[in-house]
Amino acid sequence: MNRRLFCRTLFAGGVALAFPVRGRAAETGPDARDGVAAVDTHAHVFTRTLTLVGDRRYAPAYHASIADYRAMLDRNGMARGVLIQPSFLGTDNSYMVSALRSAPERLRGIAVLDPAAETATLRDLADQGVVGLRLNLIGRPDPEFGSPVWRAHLARVADLGWQIEVQAEARRLAHLLPPLIEAGVPVVVDHFGRIDPALGIADPGFADLLGFGRGGRVWVKLSGAYRIGSGAAGRQTALQAAERLRGAFGARRLLWGSDWPHTQFETQASPAEARRDLDAWVPDPAERRIILGETPAALFRFDH
Repeated sequence: MNRRLFCRTLFAGGVALAFPVRGRAAETGPDARDGVAAVDTHAHVFTRTLTLVGDRRYAPAYHASIADYRAMLDRNGMARGVLIQPSFLGTDNSYMVSALRSAPERLRGIAVLDPAAETATLRDLADQGVVGLRLNLIGRPDPEFGSPVWRAHLARVADLGWQIEVQAEARRLAHLLPPLIEAGVPVVVDHFGRIDPALGIADPGFADLLGFGRGGRVWVKLSGAYRIGSGAAGRQTALQAAERLRGAFGARRLLWGSDWPHTQFETQASPAEARRDLDAWVPDPAERRIILGETPAALFRFDH
């Protein structure tokens, strides 16, 4: 692979636009601001030619390729990345897995599976660098965690030492998280807990999320701030939420993610801006080093 020149392709209005990405940094380069082997814990890779699920809420009109993602990490000083299976690809994790195979020392994955998936399937994914499963429940009903199929599924996840990542509206978290915690799996909550933009930090569901900070089994991602509000009000919500999450969870239970390529918000966000936001949310460099490096290295098993 040519490490000095990548060709990035995006689609705008159905027209392919290709342009070079230069200045590739070292693959283990530290975050320039904090001197840490930083981990981007939330990103997606896909191409517009992949088969999409029929009940999707969104369909991409561009490529967010493996090469694009690795080049983005380099440009922004990220040493490692965690790829999250996008909901519009359903349980076909093959493209994400191909990304993990391309850089096994640098990438980890969070897959999407049917709860009836066999143990062999989970073990094969684990061998490829998958370290957990995602439940994207936006627009979907709560799973029946008490059913036999789900109890068996969660036991398999726990046996592998995997985590479960949850994206759901904050108002639902008080019901969703306890069965997962009781199953003995680490739980990661996406995007500030998906606070209701109309309520901000007054969202009762956000107060519920803060209550899980005492148990030590839940982590929260400081990511996708545009998903909890737009403009100045959204930025204020993210700043206030980050302060309260730091107080409730501590730096060792918080994570940061670029949310690249910012699906549905492509024109409103960038990885560089997301990284700058973290400096405002977490002004203490020592805490940022924990959030960017120490915690994700252990949680996503980069040290194994």
